Amino acid sequence: MSADSVIEWTDATWNPVTGCTKVSPGCKHCYAETMAMRLQAMGQANYRNGFDLTLQPHMLDAPFRWKKPRRIFVNSMSDLFHSQVPSEYIAATFGVMACAPQHTFQVLTKRADRMRAWFDWIDASAFDRVLCHADDALKGNPVAFTHLAWGGRGGRPSTWPLPGVCLGVSVERDDYMHRIDDLSACPAAVRFLSLEPLLGPLPDLDLHGIHWVIVGGESGLGARPMDPDWVLDIRDQCLRAGVAFFFKQWGGVQKKRNGRELDGRTWDEMPAVTSLSDARRKRDGEGK
Repeated sequence: MSADSVIEWTDATWNPVTGCTKVSPGCKHCYAETMAMRLQAMGQANYRNGFDLTLQPHMLDAPFRWKKPRRIFVNSMSDLFHSQVPSEYIAATFGVMACAPQHTFQVLTKRADRMRAWFDWIDASAFDRVLCHADDALKGNPVAFTHLAWGGRGGRPSTWPLPGVCLGVSVERDDYMHRIDDLSACPAAVRFLSLEPLLGPLPDLDLHGIHWVIVGGESGLGARPMDPDWVLDIRDQCLRAGVAFFFKQWGGVQKKRNGRELDGRTWDEMPAVTSLSDARRKRDGEGK
């Protein structure tokens, strides 16, 4: 399923994988699980397996259907780096991202160790392997091949990181800060943290090499409370470090009523992202 999104920090969602399993306390009230079971009950074909992890290869070419540049949240209903997702399939997904240079892609994971291991597997300079796997995955799709062709004309980047791909990790509590270390070891033009649902204070965030921080409280039935002091402290750490800060919501059972103002204003800061198209234009211009 790919669709326009109501998530405040993105424009659209793209789900070449659906379903997941819980790995940490932030997963306790997973919105994606609830949504998947609802879609299964409605007969939505992509959720025939409910929330069991399922590859959706027919969704790989979805970004090509959007001509207007968008910020796209990759796998809002899953985790691209889940242990059950083959490394080759992850490579195909990155290949599609490389071949849709008009968009910005936001890849968020709780499995930072797998993400780090995947980059070791693909090798930081072996970008051709990514397009090769995408080529295999999209066989028989002329629309996809049209977009893949741009790389064959010398426009393809040869090394990581991809300019238009943002890599992020979720950190809901102090004992999951190690995910930031794994993120820092991955080649990314933009790295971000999703501190949602924020379940405790994070007084010593390592923001070196981090470009964007999103904070949000848990919402829905059984939502665990978030202390305003935790949020203000994180905001102040971002201000001192010069990191873009985005406050998504206070959450709670009635999240709309609670709103998203912090300290008398909304915080909608976004990182500067260079799209693949911009990077190519800059390179071509400098070469003249």
